Amino acid sequence: MESPKTTARLAGLLYVLVALLTPFIMFYAPGQLFVPGDASATVDRIAERQNLFVATIVVGIVSEFLFVSVILLLYRLLKPVDDLLAGLMLLSIMLQVPLAFLGMANEVATLQFIRGGEFLQVFDGPQRDALIMFLVYVDRQGVLVSQVFWGVWLLPLGALVFKSRMIPRFLGVWLVLNGLAYIAVSAIALARPELRASAFNLATPLMFGELALALWLLIMGVKLRSPSETPR
Repeated sequence: MESPKTTARLAGLLYVLVALLTPFIMFYAPGQLFVPGDASATVDRIAERQNLFVATIVVGIVSEFLFVSVILLLYRLLKPVDDLLAGLMLLSIMLQVPLAFLGMANEVATLQFIRGGEFLQVFDGPQRDALIMFLVYVDRQGVLVSQVFWGVWLLPLGALVFKSRMIPRFLGVWLVLNGLAYIAVSAIALARPELRASAFNLATPLMFGELALALWLLIMGVKLRSPSETPR
């Protein structure tokens, strides 16, 4: 059976890999492919850079599998601290996983529309472009919904880290703030889309809580508690 230190370092390693892949999926590829407010230009870009679009799908699948592995390792590591909190952590993020894979399926459908086919001949050019942009916007709005779950799961995770005494308590506080930042940015984006960028920029420092945890687990591991020590 793996020791808690081994579990922690493996979780940290996989978490760091997820953190390295995320900017490509969330920022670089969308910036290269999507032209806000211009359906025709977006369709042309995706058609011209299909390899990049396919890479986004593949990297997304790999990243999601790594993330699920991280969740299960953290559950294994922190379950002895508090069964209920660990269960809430696992449930709240696992509800997001089907949404992530549904988003990837949506991207595959978008690619099929781009490549065309006999069944698409009933649509003229502008109609096809509009359908493609609809799929793109569904995918982008799905990220906002997923972001809520990204925030919610960090609340019990932060509480577990704070309570465990195996990891510095300030990381637990940071994770809770990270989770609240995700939720706040999603709410603002849904209610006032024009403020989304400003809200994200303001919340960015708080959103490094996950990376801080990942690096701590990878580099420092965890401090083992004595059998008689109980979290307070």
